[in-house]
Amino acid sequence: MPCNGGPKSIFPLKMRASILVALLPILFMMCAQYGQLTPIADLPKKLNENSGMVAVDDGTVWIIEDSGNPDKIFKVDMQGKLLRELKVKNAKNEDWESLAQDSLGNLYIADIGNNSNERKDLVIYKLPNPDREKGDKIEAERIAFHYPEQKKFPPKRKDFRYNAEALFYQNGFLYIVNKDMTRPFVGEARIYRVPDKPGKYKAELMAVIPTCDDSRRCTITGADLSPDGKTLVLLSYGQIWVFRNFKGNDFTSGTTELIDLGASTQLEAVTFLDNTTLILSDEWSGGAGMNLYTFTLN
Repeated sequence: MPCNGGPKSIFPLKMRASILVALLPILFMMCAQYGQLTPIADLPKKLNENSGMVAVDDGTVWIIEDSGNPDKIFKVDMQGKLLRELKVKNAKNEDWESLAQDSLGNLYIADIGNNSNERKDLVIYKLPNPDREKGDKIEAERIAFHYPEQKKFPPKRKDFRYNAEALFYQNGFLYIVNKDMTRPFVGEARIYRVPDKPGKYKAELMAVIPTCDDSRRCTITGADLSPDGKTLVLLSYGQIWVFRNFKGNDFTSGTTELIDLGASTQLEAVTFLDNTTLILSDEWSGGAGMNLYTFTLN
């Protein structure tokens, strides 16, 4: 049921009023949870810890889950139906947190979750276009990297900057956006990049973006660049930052808009369906979530 209207039916007006009164608590709960987001599908139960997602041209999405879950990618349609799952060879799900895709359809699985800030095995797995693969397995290549600024594993809590849950692709590079876990909380998003080719790299710091002072709502959980390359979005629990009119990879050189989605679920992934339409997903948490949503940018 949409949050901006009541039930429409052929029932008499008095009966419709009674139905609306009965549904008000449910409607209020839905609006409080989802805000401006439009739920479009329930995800399959096996994807209750979904953490990364990319949309593909046939109107479906590829999805991964985070730590403790299978080394697989899952294809789901916009009705939430599980269409396919592929075992990823030469890869282990230590903490898969994000998915990205290049113009050739190659997928990049970001094994970059690092809550303890002590990992020395951060890696992005490069997969060939899974829609061209036959069978139920797919081969992965390794793009290993480290943050050159990190000297201690783990560092002091005031320097907990080396966890990340967001990845996007632009012109031969993969951009990693950190999840700020500093205490006291600083409130910033650091963007690093590594080449999209297998190898071992030092992640290059490209930008430091102030977010806000709420340690839950101001930590980045997802990111994506629009198909035309003109809009970057960063996702948190309940907010998105929209960057436009930037030059090249200087994402802070244009305009920035912060949008409060009004949602209270654990939003983990965002992907562009087209240049203005976002698809978002959340984990099952607190009795809510595990859905696909749409949101249209102005």
